[in-house]
Amino acid sequence: MPQDSEFAVTAHDSEAEITLGLLTAVHENSAVTQRSVAGQLNIALGLTNAYLKRCIDKGLIKVKQVPRNRYAYYLTPKGFTEKSRLTAKYLVTSLHFFRRARADCEAAIEQCVRLKWRNVALYGVSELGEIATLVARDENIELVGFVDPLSNQTQFAGLPVVQAISKLAAFDGIVLTDMTSPQANYTALCNELGANKVIALRLLRVTSVPEKNRRGGRG
Repeated sequence: MPQDSEFAVTAHDSEAEITLGLLTAVHENSAVTQRSVAGQLNIALGLTNAYLKRCIDKGLIKVKQVPRNRYAYYLTPKGFTEKSRLTAKYLVTSLHFFRRARADCEAAIEQCVRLKWRNVALYGVSELGEIATLVARDENIELVGFVDPLSNQTQFAGLPVVQAISKLAAFDGIVLTDMTSPQANYTALCNELGANKVIALRLLRVTSVPEKNRRGGRG
């Protein structure tokens, strides 16, 4: 899980943010320790233990003992669903959403430039997608449109919207801007296109796919 100060939990942050931080840490590393999570979230070890027990009791996390008296933690299907829900809630309610979103979009577009992507698609009609279109105007990149299976719109932020990748004009890579189910859609895109063709904004907190999915993709 990112350890940047912008993700650190303070005394004014909500219970939902702490829970999201814990679920994200477990998702990224099943061998994570309570002490390391406490350090990442900047909260007391005892509080981390309390939240972990609460997540286990709610069926969000399962625990398994491994050799040398250590424990491994895993998200349950219910935990994955709760992580996605809390991520979306956190994104839309954050007072710093636009500032952080713009910075992330700028970083993503700069990465597109470094990769020499000239035609770029966006996945997910959302505020993030709209901000990405604003940022891309300042770069030598053409946005070919949005892909969003759940959207009934035909246009968004001045770009066409289609419900399937196959209906979109040719593109070099795709930027994930979906805020509803970012992890599931990121994994699906990587499986379909290859992870080297997909960029996810950092604040979406998605977990990388296995190395075997980092090749291939649409040319």
